[in-house]
Amino acid sequence: QVQLVESGGGLVQAGASLRLSCAASGRTFSRNAMAWFRQAPGKEREFVAAIGWNGGWTYYGDSVKSRFTISRDNAKNTVSLQMNSLKPEDTAVYYCATTFATYGLDYYYTLWGKYDYWGQGTQVTVSS
Repeated sequence: QVQLVESGGGLVQAGASLRLSCAASGRTFSRNAMAWFRQAPGKEREFVAAIGWNGGWTYYGDSVKSRFTISRDNAKNTVSLQMNSLKPEDTAVYYCATTFATYGLDYYYTLWGKYDYWGQGTQVTVSS
């Protein structure tokens, strides 16, 4: 079992920055991909970013490329999401997720159904 706890959400104005963190406990936090997804009211869960077990690869959703950066610290069992130049459309609950599976197609890491463990989410609200 893996437990994921997100933190760092809040209310900010457009153009500001926030840094989300996800602390993992339980099963060994090293040979697993980590990801961030988000869900706004009335919308489907959306892929934000993913990172490989050693940080060797990262993927980003089109709407956050060049503004968000995902990183991980395996020694501290954490994954972070640095969010810059926030926009009102970034408002959502942000979820941390992980999978120990290895997928041959990179695209699979952008699919929420491919992740096995989820945090409870942290709210990010960006005002205009």
